Amino acid sequence: MSLKHAVLGLLAESPASGYDLMKLFNVSLSNVWPATQSQVYGELTKLTTAGLVEIAAHGPRGRKEYAITDDGLAELRHWLIEVEPTGQQRHDGLLRTFFLGIVTPLEAQTYLLHQAERAARTRAELEHLEETAQWDEEMISVYGRIALEYGLRMSATQEEWARWAAEEVNSAKARRAGELARRQHEEAGPQAERRPDEESRHPDKARPEGD
Repeated sequence: MSLKHAVLGLLAESPASGYDLMKLFNVSLSNVWPATQSQVYGELTKLTTAGLVEIAAHGPRGRKEYAITDDGLAELRHWLIEVEPTGQQRHDGLLRTFFLGIVTPLEAQTYLLHQAERAARTRAELEHLEETAQWDEEMISVYGRIALEYGLRMSATQEEWARWAAEEVNSAKARRAGELARRQHEEAGPQAERRPDEESRHPDKARPEGD
C-alpha cells in the first residue's frame, strides 16, 4: 500500500480538503498506514499534477477541496484488483527470535513476555476504538470495521504465540541449543585471539619462491 492509494481511496468516497483528509487518517487509517500532515498535503500536490485528483472547490482562507478524477479512480481500481499486496516482508521481532539462544533463557523469556504485553496493549487499544468509534453506513466506516477485526485477531494471536514461545525457550531442547551456541562462542573467542596469522605460521607459503 502507498500513501498515494490511501489518499485516492479516501477521496473516492467523497471530496475533502487536506484538513478533512488528516482527520480521516487519524480516525481510520492511522493504525495501518499513518501519515503526517506534510506527507498528505505533499501527496495531494503530486496527485493533482498527475491528473489523478483535481481541485473541486475553493473556500475561505485558501481552503481547497479535492476530488478524485476518472483517471484517479481507474488507478485506484487497478491497485485494488490487479496489484498483488506486498505483505510484511521484514519483521524485526521475529528476526530476533531466531537468535534468542545467544542470551540466557531468562533474558529470552523476558523479551518474549514483553512482546506478549505489547500485543495485549494493542488489542486493548483496538477494543477501545471498536467501542468508542462512531460507526456508520459509509464505506470507510463499514470496511474500516472489517480491517479493525484483522487487528483484533492478529494481536490476540501474537500475544498467544509470545506466551507460548516464552515457555518453549525454557524447554530442555531449547536450553541445550542455547548452551551449545554460547559455549561455541566462548571457545572460539580465546582461540581467535591466540591464533597466529597464516603468514607467521607458514612463512614459506607467504614468501614468493626464489626470494
